[in-house]
Order: sequence, then structure tokens, then C-alpha cells
Amino acid sequence: MYKVRPLHSAEVLAAHLPTCMYSLPNLHRAPGTAAPPPPQEEVDPSLQALESRQEEILKRLYELKSAVDGLSKMIQTPDADLDVTNIIQTDEFSPLSTKGADLDLMLGKDYGALKDVVINANPSLPPLSLLVIHSLLCERYKILSAVHTHSSVKSVPENLLKCFGEQTKKQPRHEYQLGFTLIWKDVPKPQMKFSIQTMCPIEGEGNIARFLFSLFGQKYNAVTSTLIDSWVDTAIFQLKEGSSKERGAVLRSMNAALGKSSWLVGNELTVADVVAWCALRQTGTANTAPANVQKWMKSCENLAPFSSVMKLLK
Repeated sequence: MYKVRPLHSAEVLAAHLPTCMYSLPNLHRAPGTAAPPPPQEEVDPSLQALESRQEEILKRLYELKSAVDGLSKMIQTPDADLDVTNIIQTDEFSPLSTKGADLDLMLGKDYGALKDVVINANPSLPPLSLLVIHSLLCERYKILSAVHTHSSVKSVPENLLKCFGEQTKKQPRHEYQLGFTLIWKDVPKPQMKFSIQTMCPIEGEGNIARFLFSLFGQKYNAVTSTLIDSWVDTAIFQLKEGSSKERGAVLRSMNAALGKSSWLVGNELTVADVVAWCALRQTGTANTAPANVQKWMKSCENLAPFSSVMKLLK
């Protein structure tokens, strides 16, 4: 159809046929011979200047990015050196004896019936903090208190059966604001219900103490609430249930905090003080506590609810 010019002359083809069609130069050096030196390429001065300028720009951009990241962290996150004690001091605390919470709002309203808070607790490890809070609640509300023993418990010490004292003035049930029933029962941890038919129990001494203390109607800001919860957990899991090393660390932290304020969080009694004081008394570490902690414990024990619970420890 059409003719193409041959790539090799007929003489080259004839010389190598039939072993190969055509030959190419050898790309491999012979054994024992040195490799030829690489060809030296000349660097364009303008290209070299451009590369140096690019490296300088990238370096400056990296420094600017680091500075912007530092500024954004200062704006978006709190300063690590900020002392939250100043925030706590300005928080509004309502004294425990001025006003209370709306019990119908907190516990629900049952027409014609007294709302009962029922707590199951093991007499082998009585929840002292709940007894202190009960005494504090009695200063605020008219409470119908009762203590019972479940069939799962063989015997209960006499002082625990009378931990709420003697109610000399018996009044009709509807004249009380709140019912508080403690049942000594073989349970692994304290349990509380205030709606027997519909709710799951609240478990754990710390959780129950938080709920009962909320009946005082005190309001805290976010920082104060977080610190209170942290001290409650520390008291339960490290002071009460932790090792001796953990207790020592907590006592040092408490001593530092109490060096800045009269109570663990701010200048008013909170549930953190109640739970921590009870944990120290139950573990027997109160006598070895640092000076600020000792002073704080005496302040607690000067209050009637704490001194009444002290009798249960004897």
C-alpha cells in the first residue's frame, strides 16, 4: 500500500542475522572497570536564588503559624495560672437556713400523701454523710423520720437504731413536709428512692448525698459545682476506699485548699465538706491530718449535725 524507509541498512542486518536483528551499544561496564564520573550540571544562579528565597518564606510562614496558634490558645482556653479561688469567692451562696427548694418540684407532687425518701444502707458501714445531711434538713423542713430493720440483717447496734433520735412530738402525717425512712439492709452500697413504684434507685453514698443536699436549694456557678463534685468523688474513692498513699495525697490537697478558705469550696458549707469529714472519721485518719484540715474538722464538729453523728462513732 505504501513504502517505509528501513531503519537499518542491509549490511548491518546481514552481519548479525540470524542471531539478532540489530545490535545496540553495551550499557554495562566491563568487570573491574570504574564507573564513569557523572556529568557535572551547571546550577543556574537565578534558580539557586529562587530556592533560597522560597525556603526563607516557608520559615517565616511557620513562625507566623506558631504565633497565631499560641494566641488562639490564650483566647479559647483558660489561663493555666488562673486561680479559680477568686471565682469561687464571688459566687453567690445562700445560707442553709434562709430558703429551701420546692420539694414538689424536686420530688414530684402526690396529692393526699407525704413524699417519702427511702434509703437502704448496710449497718456494717453506715453512711454517716447521709445522717449529717438528715440533721441539716431537719433544721429546714418538718421531717417525719423513721428507722427500720430488714429481715436480711440479723442484728443492728442500738445506736444505729436510734440514729435519728427520739421524736417526742407526734403529729399527723399530713403536717410534715418530708418523710425520711432509713432501712438497715444487707446491700453492697446505699440505695435511695423517693418514688417507690416508678423510679430506679440512686446508688452510692456520694450520689445520694449530692441529691439530698440539693434540697437546700443552693445555686452554684459551673466552676463551683465542678469542684464540689470533684471533692465528693475524691472523698469516696480515695479517702474512704483508697490506699494509704492516696489518702496522704488527698490530705495534702485538702490542707492546701483549706489554707485559702474556711471550707473546701468557698466560704460556705457544702456537701463536699460533709462527705469528706465523714470519710476521714470513718477511716481513722483524722488524727494524722495536717493543721488546716484539723482546724476545718473542728469547725465541722462545732455544728450540731456533726456532733450528733460523732456519738455513733464511739
